[in-house]
Amino acid sequence: MTTTDPVRVETSQLRFPPGFLWGSATSSYQIEGASTVDGRGPSIWDTFAATPGKVDGGDTGDIACDHYHRYPEDIALMRELGLPAYRFSIAWPRVQPTGSSTINRAGLAFYDRLVDTLLEAGIQPLPTLYHWDLPQALQDNGGWAVRDTAERFADYATVVHQHLGDRVAEWTTLNEPFCSAYLGYFSGVHAPGETDPVRALRALHHLLLGHGLATQAMRAQASANHKFSLVLNFSPMRIDHDDDAHREAQRKADGLQNRIFLDPVLRGEYPADVLADIAHLGALDAVVRKGDLEIISAPLDWLGVNYYSPTRVAPAEPDHEPVSHLPGLRGVEVLPPRGPLTGIGWEQEPAALRDLLVWLSEQAPTLPLLVTENGSAFDDVVTEEGRVHDTGRRTYLVEHLRAVHEAVSAGANVRGYLAWSLLDNFEWAFGYRQRFGLVHVDFETQKRTLKDSARLFAEIVRANAVPSR
Repeated sequence: MTTTDPVRVETSQLRFPPGFLWGSATSSYQIEGASTVDGRGPSIWDTFAATPGKVDGGDTGDIACDHYHRYPEDIALMRELGLPAYRFSIAWPRVQPTGSSTINRAGLAFYDRLVDTLLEAGIQPLPTLYHWDLPQALQDNGGWAVRDTAERFADYATVVHQHLGDRVAEWTTLNEPFCSAYLGYFSGVHAPGETDPVRALRALHHLLLGHGLATQAMRAQASANHKFSLVLNFSPMRIDHDDDAHREAQRKADGLQNRIFLDPVLRGEYPADVLADIAHLGALDAVVRKGDLEIISAPLDWLGVNYYSPTRVAPAEPDHEPVSHLPGLRGVEVLPPRGPLTGIGWEQEPAALRDLLVWLSEQAPTLPLLVTENGSAFDDVVTEEGRVHDTGRRTYLVEHLRAVHEAVSAGANVRGYLAWSLLDNFEWAFGYRQRFGLVHVDFETQKRTLKDSARLFAEIVRANAVPSR
């Protein structure tokens, strides 16, 4: 296979700064499989996926992409594509089957093999310590809605960092605490499937506290070259009319979607207006202790930014049905996405990514940003010739990279871009129906096939440039 086929990016096109970091991303439960192999304990996603009606098609991550056994093949694909970096997550129940005390050496040995093979291939490992697969034993004791889980997370982070820190310099604590808290504990569409707004908001605080405690613990044993980060997902709020009522709806939704996660990390405080919006729930009063926000706001070395689509909102009557994914939100209506949509039904707006990156750099001018996830799902078909002509994903990729370039040109402190995802995988509650990968996976045979988008991305990486209009 020749990665320069079928698109070449010419040097006259939009170039990124020297040293801009390129790569791809995955997560443990979505690709590893081997769910009962070598001492791995059950996670909340094993339990959730095994519950009838929770995942499309009754799919589970028991096998997924079988990356646990096929990681050398997947790393060879990364090397063939010329990807300098790979963001992956470490499965907490593979390292600590019950989430505390006992360390599973066989689980750590897998990540030894993975990291060593990446380094041998010249690929920088970018591990995330938590991408939603909480050990079930911790959920049985209250999950993220209780403080003990944050403390256990710091212990787990200490173990993994101590084990891999001689080879891994860049560390991320959490991926998208928004999803863990809100989708897991309020809307119930993700594991553990709860629908309690109070527990969701308490989970939010304990996730952020876990990030701070883990960062604190890892810094205490870190070398000078170690860097620590957090990955947040953002959805810019769009309104159709610039009037007081629409701006108020925008403020409320933005507060619960974006700022309630960002402000504690950057400023050591929850936004006062958001606390007022959710005061009727009384959710945080009993769990935020003195000193927590100082721990949460410990300095970051960079912030990971995940972006897929904007959210459109409008004002609504106070008794309007509450927004299904934002606990405590009243007086706001979420409008349907507008075309063109991806195959999963998400709106495509590259300009929102540009605006987001510029806004984040305004909030923290000296903090480096890394786009840690951005991608699209489409219905991909392998042709008789063994090709995947994923035109929609190619277009999405190019247009969003142009938006990143525009943000950099406007002064945003963006240092890199990681495409979601390297592989088609278990897409959470969507099962295997939605494909985000640059590489097609036949889940019956586990055959990998480079899509046209992968070939295009390889050329973009090689040239450090994206095609201009």
